[in-house]
Amino acid sequence: MAGRWRGSSIALWTWCLGHELAFRDAARGPRIVKFHAKIVGRWQNHLSLWVTLIALPIFWGIRLMQMTLWWTLPVLLKFPSYKQNEWVNVSRQKFDGLVGHDLVWCLYCDWMTGVYSLGAEMLRNVESFWCPIRFYEGKKCANCAVDFPDLEHGWVEPERSTMADVVAKMEEMYGDGRREWFGHPARLTVNGKSLEQRRLIPSPFGRGLG
Repeated sequence: MAGRWRGSSIALWTWCLGHELAFRDAARGPRIVKFHAKIVGRWQNHLSLWVTLIALPIFWGIRLMQMTLWWTLPVLLKFPSYKQNEWVNVSRQKFDGLVGHDLVWCLYCDWMTGVYSLGAEMLRNVESFWCPIRFYEGKKCANCAVDFPDLEHGWVEPERSTMADVVAKMEEMYGDGRREWFGHPARLTVNGKSLEQRRLIPSPFGRGLG
């Protein structure tokens, strides 16, 4: 294992060096790595980046579950079936001047951010569908509302509500067969159809909603 780690590290450093030599003008110019080295120190920056690699197997596991397990919820519960490549892809290699060290780590973040965002999107559906009840801890509510906006815009108050209120909220949000989390844009409807659906229907009056 240690030998593989050393081999992978040497291969990465060799590739970075070669890529920067191949694009010397970009390597000499403004760089993300130069800025970070200036404000936190060169070795601190590099060591911190390598520490983040510890999370890589965790993200592999999350991505594997997204690819192999999520399909069961659309089949069983009619949850949204996502185009996962709209989240999980890499494109920063197209950015001019991003070379070597900067390119490698930006692509890592590119992929990792997509995996995280898709996972959060899936969890919004899961949490609002099964447990639309606000937490008792106010600070936790404030923190979690960033990633779970339904918490502030629909989940039931814990202290002044009953299970009847919870079921009534679920009936309101899901009784019509819809399965998107509360704040999803597809919940905006015109004459009972989501705006996304209506944009696919040609209007007899020209452009605009049908």
